[in-house]
Amino acid sequence: MTAEPAGVPTEAASLEAAVRLLTDARSEIARADSKAAVLAGALGVTVGVLSGFLSARRWRPWDLSGFSSVLWWAGACCVALALLSLLMAILPRYRPSSWAPGQPLTYFADTRRASSQGLLAQALADTARSPADALLVSLAETSRIVADKHRWIRIGLAAFFLSTVFFPVAGLLG
Repeated sequence: MTAEPAGVPTEAASLEAAVRLLTDARSEIARADSKAAVLAGALGVTVGVLSGFLSARRWRPWDLSGFSSVLWWAGACCVALALLSLLMAILPRYRPSSWAPGQPLTYFADTRRASSQGLLAQALADTARSPADALLVSLAETSRIVADKHRWIRIGLAAFFLSTVFFPVAGLLG
């Protein structure tokens, strides 16, 4: 048995790191979903309060001057974009399963596909034989999902921020 050179990780250490990163990525997906849900709720409350306030005063956006009207409708578009973006962050986004016999299972759609083909036991055995392959595919896919969710949250926050600038300026300029 030859000793591993210093600083070169063993396969077990690499698997352990992949499992840790996969766990972290899954936790980050849950946190991103929670952030987006809270922000979407806050956006809904803000729009509701603003609508109620303006309705009580019998205010209408078409009473604004030309430039103010443009700012108002830009703000409305930003609110719509913010809501859409936050909902896109919450939306589950798994790729279609490309699992084929002989490949390891990497997530639930692969398991469903193997089961529907009557090959679940064999697929589980294949996965047990090559756990690193399954982990690497899962880690890459989960990391992609995290990046997508964070991108949508950033877009939603930027759009919401712009609306908080456009609406008051439109109201002040009248």
